Amino acid sequence: MSNRTHLARACCTLFLCVGLTVVANAKSPEQPPHSAESLVRQAFEDWRQGRGSVFDLLAEDAEWTVAGFSPVSAVYRSRQALIDEAVGPINARLATPITPEVKQVIAQDNNVVVLWDGRATASDGSEYLNSYAWHMVLEGGRITRVTAFLDTWALNELLE
Repeated sequence: MSNRTHLARACCTLFLCVGLTVVANAKSPEQPPHSAESLVRQAFEDWRQGRGSVFDLLAEDAEWTVAGFSPVSAVYRSRQALIDEAVGPINARLATPITPEVKQVIAQDNNVVVLWDGRATASDGSEYLNSYAWHMVLEGGRITRVTAFLDTWALNELLE
């Protein structure tokens, strides 16, 4: 083997070893304490424990879209409109608050998607169950836009 071949192999081995060392020592990125993801995770945990809800993070001018074509699908153009026209009527039909169980959180920059299941007891004693995917956009620590995917027909049945 020529000196050039030995040198090339030695360089490749060195780069491979250095690269593997860097990968082995890399730490998983931690979320800053006030990142969009950490704020949303904490809001869901507070909601689960009965100490608040995700709605507490909503900006006053937040836009909330309930996707779909059922009677409950709509766009709410403020926090107050959402509370008055959607959250209030839903809570009025429930004997217990909805308890969220987060399945997965996917976050990138100020976008956070939460996949979660909700469970509550309706006023008539029946069980209300639904699965949700909420895509939230945060600015300045507040949720400014949400697209909510859920079984809108199950929600419609609760509201009838």
